[in-house]
Amino acid sequence: MEHQTLIHDSLGLIMVLLGIPAIIFYLEKHQSVGKLFKVVPGLVFAYFIPTALTNLDIIPAHAPLYKQIKLMILPAALFLLTISVDLKSVVRLGPKSILVFLSGTLGVVIGGPLSLWLFQDKLPPEIWKGMSALAGSWIGGGANFLAVGEAVGASSTMIGMMVVVDVAVASLWTGSLMYFAGRYKDIDKKLGADNSAVENIIDKVSHFQKQHSRVGTTADYMVLLAVTFAAVWVATQLSGVLPEIGDIVSKNTWKVVLVTTFALVLSFTPARKLEGVGASKFGTVFLYMLIGVIGASADLREMAKYPWLFAMGAVWILVHIIIINITMKLTKAPLFFMAVGSQANIGAAASAPVVASAFHPALATVGVLLGVLGYVVGTYAALLCASLLQMVSIT
Repeated sequence: MEHQTLIHDSLGLIMVLLGIPAIIFYLEKHQSVGKLFKVVPGLVFAYFIPTALTNLDIIPAHAPLYKQIKLMILPAALFLLTISVDLKSVVRLGPKSILVFLSGTLGVVIGGPLSLWLFQDKLPPEIWKGMSALAGSWIGGGANFLAVGEAVGASSTMIGMMVVVDVAVASLWTGSLMYFAGRYKDIDKKLGADNSAVENIIDKVSHFQKQHSRVGTTADYMVLLAVTFAAVWVATQLSGVLPEIGDIVSKNTWKVVLVTTFALVLSFTPARKLEGVGASKFGTVFLYMLIGVIGASADLREMAKYPWLFAMGAVWILVHIIIINITMKLTKAPLFFMAVGSQANIGAAASAPVVASAFHPALATVGVLLGVLGYVVGTYAALLCASLLQMVSIT
């Protein structure tokens, strides 16, 4: 007889998958408890609480609902988080900000294969698949992390290992950036950087916020969800007829690339204004449901067998740090561009605004803009990184 958990029906599992992030978001706003989430991101709890519930036999590790969520909600989340990008506003931030951001992306793409080459003998089999997913996170964000992991066929256990590496390594760097933010004037003076660009950004950000924010109507939400799932359906149908190429370009890969491309194209049309009524907020809800599904399916006991995973992660992010800092110094860009450009890669739209606001509260939206750009670049650059990782793994 098949083992049955306390909650195993679809309605009950949906309650859990939405209830956990609801509690997390509520506690984040709590005056006392909220301080905890400044140290440990809510995303971590969203992942590990379902893992704990699985081990306590409250929810199952595998369920038909989980597969359906991955098939439908994953591409929908990616679409909703990408359609809001305003590439024109990003370009108006100036060439230095874009160059520094892209140098951070380059650091992730190069650092992954290099760190795999150094530690390959000490890491799990097919670690390149997990590292491909982590590349998606460190260039784009949570949606790219899951999408690229699904595209290359990374197991739930492998994804779980990468979550631990992500939290352990990336959080240390984020903390360092917050420290540097408090000393940015002295650092910029030593670098000879021109800070006037940052002041101009504050004015542009204020205009952007006023232009796009409005109260959504029922019609807005209907259109938003209809467009989203229409794009997902078309991408799914096309991915079924496009050719698979090696282990990287599978049907799932095509679906992820097509959904991202559709969203990017629509971002140049009036459809981008759907962000004003909450496109990214819906995307975040979907994203947290996905994280709960992945967390429920993970077996983190494998992590203890491979302590070198942390060394791999440390070397990987160190390459990113070196390249983005060299770019900052060569271009004489202000520290703000380096800090937010780095976090827009490593932390994406979730934490880049936090680092940006450490410089000035009005700059938070700059972090959002570059972070959302990371969602766009993340899918393509992470798949490039995945190809390089696979090449290293078979040598």
